[in-house]
Amino acid sequence: MKAKYSIIVPVYNEQESVPLFVEAINPIMNNLNEEYEIIFVNDGSKDNTLNILKNYANKDHHIKYINFARNFGQQAAIFCGLEHSSGDAVVIMDVDLQDPVEVIPLMIDKWKEGYEIVHGKRTKRKGETFFKKITSSMYLKFLQSISGLKIPKNVGEFKLLDRKVVDVINAMPEHDRYLRGLTSWIGFKQTEVEFERKERQAGETKYTLKKMLRLAGNGIISYSTWPLSLSMKTGITFGFLSLVCFITFIVLACCKIFLPLTAWLFPTIVLMFSIMFVIIGFNNIYLRRTYEETRNRPRYIVEETKNFDNE
Repeated sequence: MKAKYSIIVPVYNEQESVPLFVEAINPIMNNLNEEYEIIFVNDGSKDNTLNILKNYANKDHHIKYINFARNFGQQAAIFCGLEHSSGDAVVIMDVDLQDPVEVIPLMIDKWKEGYEIVHGKRTKRKGETFFKKITSSMYLKFLQSISGLKIPKNVGEFKLLDRKVVDVINAMPEHDRYLRGLTSWIGFKQTEVEFERKERQAGETKYTLKKMLRLAGNGIISYSTWPLSLSMKTGITFGFLSLVCFITFIVLACCKIFLPLTAWLFPTIVLMFSIMFVIIGFNNIYLRRTYEETRNRPRYIVEETKNFDNE
């Protein structure tokens, strides 16, 4: 029995890249001799991206698009694509061809071997600055240390997911999702396919520093309560230091080395603030529980779709 594949491609102001991507991926998918769909998720583009997608969708039933009412971000676009996909295996990739379309058959081969998550692992990262590489590496190590997640190194959103994995992800009620964290957290049989990340073929990257910081923050908040516990840890640390200071002052007094009363003021103030931070820390524990239970806003709003059976 032949399988069906879904290719999910988030796009934002990519009028130059979409034609190049379609030209590159169609021969790859047609050579598989199996059913496939290419789902473009237009994340509120302000250029001619939507019209280009409409033209392709009108000519080719394999090409589908979902148009957001506004820009909701790459992660929202990815999870929207997952929820609208119907393939037995789903590939997520960028439109700029930095994720080579030639790697898709290699991922499918691994999937047919029995792997349920196949990560695209970058051996080289052309077109990326030293700043981006080093900050990305530091962030990954920090996230792993505070969350316990084992996220593969040099792995991004370019990956293949089995239908059972997609169904599990779609069933999760949380809103602020982070794909790299989720695929590491849920388990399943995983492997990697190495590739050399190319330079962008057209246009400029839309992934600004602000968006990268927002994604990083989402990963920390979604998979760790470390920020909420920071006040308690700070309070305990400074409380301990103030007690050490008091003990030192008492020992000095026993040795007939007397300090002015103003010297005792500093550890006293620190101790008071430490108690306050600890109390805030306890409040944050309850806030965390409430925060995790009450988020229920839609992750995105769809304005229109094309070539979907249920539209």
